[in-house]
Amino acid sequence: MRIFLTIFVISLFLNSNNVTFADHANEKYCFNCSYKYKIGDKENDTYEFEFDLQTTIFFNYRDSIGRTQTKDLSKLVEEQLKDKKTGLVSYILFENNKILVDQNRKSKYKGPYPSHSVGKSLVGLVTGYAMCGGYINHTVFERIDYPTVAGTLYENQKLIDLLHMTAGDDPYIGHAKYRKDNAWMGKGPNTNTIPIKKVMKKYFKGKEGITPGVNYNYSALTTNVIMNYVIYKTGDDWNKLLHKIFVEDAKVAKRVYFHKTLYAKKTGNRKSGEYGRYSFYADRYDYVRIANMIMNHWNNDTCVGKYLKTMYETRIDKGKYEYSKFKGNFQATQSYGGQFHFDPIGLEDRIIMMLDGFAGQTVVIDFDNNRIITAHSTDRHYDYYSLVYLPLGYKAQPTTCTGRDSIGRVIECLNPAKEITQDDRKKCKEYVNETGFVLKSC
Repeated sequence: MRIFLTIFVISLFLNSNNVTFADHANEKYCFNCSYKYKIGDKENDTYEFEFDLQTTIFFNYRDSIGRTQTKDLSKLVEEQLKDKKTGLVSYILFENNKILVDQNRKSKYKGPYPSHSVGKSLVGLVTGYAMCGGYINHTVFERIDYPTVAGTLYENQKLIDLLHMTAGDDPYIGHAKYRKDNAWMGKGPNTNTIPIKKVMKKYFKGKEGITPGVNYNYSALTTNVIMNYVIYKTGDDWNKLLHKIFVEDAKVAKRVYFHKTLYAKKTGNRKSGEYGRYSFYADRYDYVRIANMIMNHWNNDTCVGKYLKTMYETRIDKGKYEYSKFKGNFQATQSYGGQFHFDPIGLEDRIIMMLDGFAGQTVVIDFDNNRIITAHSTDRHYDYYSLVYLPLGYKAQPTTCTGRDSIGRVIECLNPAKEITQDDRKKCKEYVNETGFVLKSC
């Protein structure tokens, strides 16, 4: 069986591995460094996949001079896995309830695969579950009631501002000012390794930020504030809630984990307490199971599905970030909501949820096409554009054009070497016609 994903694209950089990524503070794989919240058993009652593995999956694209070319996704994945310089260790394409591509290789990930910042999105998911379970008895638009952050800039924040990364903590932490997401003032300690009460007392007591709800500031600490707020609100039911999400609903096959902000070599309450850290670990198949659960919630309009749709509908513009379809989910997306990335450039007309983590951890949920793509890597140097972006159906503009339109205006093309900016998108979107050309008047 051959599946044709017809995709019309320009591709001056189709084979380029020149990629960069958001600095997620050089997180390293160290599964046993910290205490963990253990979720499920080593073997669980699991969702069983249906496999329809394709030895050949063709997609068509147009090169820089408009010629139709064909590439084989399965072969591309195989080539990228063989070349260890790419860092790619796992790739799965799940579409219409079937796994079509499933390839991996041995790597330093001897146990479960790390999420890095993909775990931020899972904290957003857990928050939705906590609200639907009645543990949080207010809407996302109301202020949190969390004693741990009293006397800090996080006190009485609206939950929606925390979820959207608009907490106003820009002066002290986060990507907006420091290009790092977890270090105090860009150079201080990693707040992912410090219990939340200590972080608030030592670094944020009496600190005032900027006005919440305005500026997007990607911050690991903001996620940990959310997570520990949920731990506080669920109390003794915290582990029960995690079991409900990942074991009962997602039906993971193996035990999954959230790390704690508590090193294994240090003393502290290993079983309870506000030690939440978004860093998540799971088997590579279980990331697909979790993504599939999210898609089912969305499609079935459950309480959690409605929560996720609220996150999408209220999403905020990233604004000042550079966008690129070559460098991973973080930089491909133009908006953010509920700890999820949305609106990849060129695909704004579809609802595509993207989860992104340091070193190339990738989860993509394409709701319109019932498609999930996961990629895991030890280093983000794989061909993201060909393996992730093209299979989503990206349609770019041709590079060279001639002639005039029906009323005599010169037809011009977008330059593929020029990254599409936020202003470009807003200014020209309505002028893109059915042929893919952009009129010069835009």
